[in-house]
Amino acid sequence: MKKATQKSAPVSSNGGGNSHETSNVITQEIQVENPERIELAAILSSLQSMRDGDFSVRLPGSWTGLGGKIADTFNEIVQANQQMSQELQRIGQVVGKDGRTRERARFQESKGAWGEMEISVNTLVDDLLRPNTEVTRAVAAVAQGNLTQTVRLDVDGRPLEGEFLRSASIVNTMIQQLSVFTAEVTRVAREVGTDGKLGGQAQVPGAAGTWKDLTDSVNSMASNLTGQVRNIAEVATAVASGDLSRKITVDVRG
Repeated sequence: MKKATQKSAPVSSNGGGNSHETSNVITQEIQVENPERIELAAILSSLQSMRDGDFSVRLPGSWTGLGGKIADTFNEIVQANQQMSQELQRIGQVVGKDGRTRERARFQESKGAWGEMEISVNTLVDDLLRPNTEVTRAVAAVAQGNLTQTVRLDVDGRPLEGEFLRSASIVNTMIQQLSVFTAEVTRVAREVGTDGKLGGQAQVPGAAGTWKDLTDSVNSMASNLTGQVRNIAEVATAVASGDLSRKITVDVRG
């Protein structure tokens, strides 16, 4: 702040008024803007913008001295935040929507907490994808006729929890039901159709819904086949004994 002084003309005073000459100085302050205040105001405004999520804000690169170092450091921090925000948006798009599950986040800064955040984000992606990968592997095996594969209920020695455990258990139950159903259908078909052991029935514990409908259909087919074979055998035996009055009485279609 600069000051300008202006002297008044000499004034005589005697006793109460005009005996001595004195010099009366009138001071007038001229306000001059302080550059440091301008810098502090700019820094505060930029910090508030960054606080509100605007990572495009920058301080002037033309500042020198301590102010210049502060500006450079601030710009590096806000740029790192901007890059991190853009990288998280990219990972959300390419992994979550585009299905490119091998993509991972890469931050410009890797020191200290920056590197820890990158590791945490990528670990989160891995933890989310690994159960889905396991489900895909098990379902793919089922599609190829392999009913021995199930979804693992742990990841790297850590048991699945929450929705991950629920999804894995549902898939494993489905595979188990399909395996039991397939084994029972194969057994009944072999006993009735190959071994001639009539009367066989499929047993699928806990079958419900479509599984129960399929089991009932197999058992109905086996019962019809058993009835037909036995009726034909009875008529054939009667004919062989000279009894031509016997007829096939089962309901035969097709």
